[in-house]
Amino acid sequence: MDRQAIIERLLDHYEYPRYHGPLADADVIMPGGMPDCGDQVTIYLKVDPERERVAGLRFEGQGCSVSQASASILAEALQGASLVAIEALDDAAALELVGYEVARARPRCATLALHTLQAAVLAYRRQRREAPPQETR
Repeated sequence: MDRQAIIERLLDHYEYPRYHGPLADADVIMPGGMPDCGDQVTIYLKVDPERERVAGLRFEGQGCSVSQASASILAEALQGASLVAIEALDDAAALELVGYEVARARPRCATLALHTLQAAVLAYRRQRREAPPQETR
């Protein structure tokens, strides 16, 4: 994808975000942000516990076009993804997904949603470990 196409895609996701808004039955609601620039993202994560895959992923937020478009692109791309795959993503993968040519100038903005999603996965795993065993009848 050339630079102009990447910019157009980012603007489209910023103006018409996908998977935007709360998820009523989320297992984890994880806020994230960067105080120095004001970008904020809240990730809503629902997990299929049997398959350890995303059953629902949505976001809300405010901030620059790169942070908000990146959250939309990430939410769209990771629907149904395994938790292991999400944990394995690094900043380079997130920048590539968003469009390295454009996002490299604002890497913290482009990776905010990924880092918040990874924190949500970690919180989900902690909840599962700490949950009391279910009674069987």
